[in-house]
Amino acid sequence: MYVIVAGGGKVGYYLAQTLQSANHEVLVIEKDYQRYRWLQDHLGECVLYGDATEAGTLQRAGAARADVVTAVTGHDEDNIVICRLAGDLFGCSRVVARVNNPKNEEAFRLFGIHNLVNGTQLIYHLVEEELGLMGLIPLLTFRGGVQFLEAILPPDAPAVGAAIKDLVLPDRCLLLAILRGEEVIFPRGEVVLRPGDHVFAMVDENMLAPLRDALLGQRNPSQHP
Repeated sequence: MYVIVAGGGKVGYYLAQTLQSANHEVLVIEKDYQRYRWLQDHLGECVLYGDATEAGTLQRAGAARADVVTAVTGHDEDNIVICRLAGDLFGCSRVVARVNNPKNEEAFRLFGIHNLVNGTQLIYHLVEEELGLMGLIPLLTFRGGVQFLEAILPPDAPAVGAAIKDLVLPDRCLLLAILRGEEVIFPRGEVVLRPGDHVFAMVDENMLAPLRDALLGQRNPSQHP
């Protein structure tokens, strides 16, 4: 894939490194000249000096052929502009935005940007997971309020010992994979869930509570996974 990373801060830098290690073509756009030079020293020639909120910069970056444009600057307003330009002017159908302030998440959605990474929200839900309050860890939110999430099954979860075909799952929910140690298991009907399984699912955000109940049961703050 060809991926444009708009914003060369820590998030953009490590994202670019990860993409490079997976043999993807990547280009980082950075508007601060000193940071741009630093990125060149550490990433090589896959760095473009310019402002990604300007159409000319995205054109020079080859946004029209990009498979994914990711806007990961530290400014939500810039990330919104970058995603809109990539989609509206250059026809990029896959845009992913970093949300710095959780209060701005609705603004992204109003502008038609639904693939969001909200670091604060992710950490919040991780804390909830540690406290046993929620149990479902959101990983990514897609258009239409559909979430890609993870559930880690504790020994006392009602789903433990049950076959996939016997689970009473809510509508608009799909189990995608099970990570069991180093093994990835596709959740076919006869597969039996075990304690410690990491279950990955796609679910409508309105179905989170029934999915949690089906996999984890009704847990309270004194319970820990």
